[in-house]
Amino acid sequence: MLETTIAAIRAADEAAMAAARELHGRLTKPAGSLGALEELSVRLAGLAGVCPPPLPEPAAVAIFAGDHGVHAQGVSPWPQEVTAQMIGNFLAGGAVVNAFARQAGASVTVVDVGVATPLPTDPAVLDPTALDPTALDPAVPRLVVASVRRGTRDLTVTAALTRDETLAAVQTGIRIADELIDAGAGILLTGDMGIGNTTPAAVLIAAFTGADPLDTTGRGTGVDDPTYARKVAVVRAALARHTPDPTDPLGVLAAVGGLEHAALAGLILGAAARRTPVLLDGVIAVSAALAAAAFAPDAVCAMVAGHRSAEPGATVALRHLGLDPLIDLGLRLGEGTGALLALPVVTGAVRVLHEVATFDSAGVAEK
Repeated sequence: MLETTIAAIRAADEAAMAAARELHGRLTKPAGSLGALEELSVRLAGLAGVCPPPLPEPAAVAIFAGDHGVHAQGVSPWPQEVTAQMIGNFLAGGAVVNAFARQAGASVTVVDVGVATPLPTDPAVLDPTALDPTALDPAVPRLVVASVRRGTRDLTVTAALTRDETLAAVQTGIRIADELIDAGAGILLTGDMGIGNTTPAAVLIAAFTGADPLDTTGRGTGVDDPTYARKVAVVRAALARHTPDPTDPLGVLAAVGGLEHAALAGLILGAAARRTPVLLDGVIAVSAALAAAAFAPDAVCAMVAGHRSAEPGATVALRHLGLDPLIDLGLRLGEGTGALLALPVVTGAVRVLHEVATFDSAGVAEK
């Protein structure tokens, strides 16, 4: 599945991009007056291969959840059980991501790809390989149980995952992308949940970009100075132990990643193969995006950076990918919250090409 997905990913359509630029030049507004929105709409035309591109709706948030063996190194003050507890909160509709998703009319799918503790709920287990008719229902958050293993191993001691486990997680992400797109989603939004997951994200970003761990490691949920210093040391130790090769993204994810990072990389690849935009959330998403780009450089064409996370590694990763974030609000929550806040910006960028009159059609004189 991974190989066929990568083979389906193509570069942006230059003719469609040129048509979008030409259309912008004829719309009733000064040239360039919409700033970054104009280039975003051009990129989305290139992705779709048509001008104007389809409106990015309905929107579907996919939250991948997993736990981490490196939690044993004291990199987070939160107990690991919070991952499972927050899944219960997502499914009850009580998290920030739920509030923002309701505002945006987006569906929420939670995927247990590697949670360590039992979930505090017993919903129907959905087959991630089958089309679910409720997949895009914004009123009903749903759970897909696709657990590869109950959390990763401690990456300071051994590889976090085997290559086979990593491949299984990546392919889960691809299947979820296919399911949501088959159900009619016009844009996918990345979400994540996993106590301690900013530590493997920092290692992944350092591995793929070559940046120093001080520049890729942030305070996550707000750790104190001693915990932050320990976290940076853990990132350095993981890089030294595994010397991950950025040209082998599956190997990098296996050595130092998390199950949710691998699944998010698969979601991005799956969206790119289907020429569907994927709106990236924060540091977890962009660390996964680096892996997706290492698998298939043209996958970047499908990526839209929703926001600039307060985690410093996110800026490092976005710079490496050549992506500019749409909003910068100092967010560091995860879950998909920043992507949801950026969603109206993406929709607006495309709607301009569909609905704004040209100078000729409106009878407006040009300068």
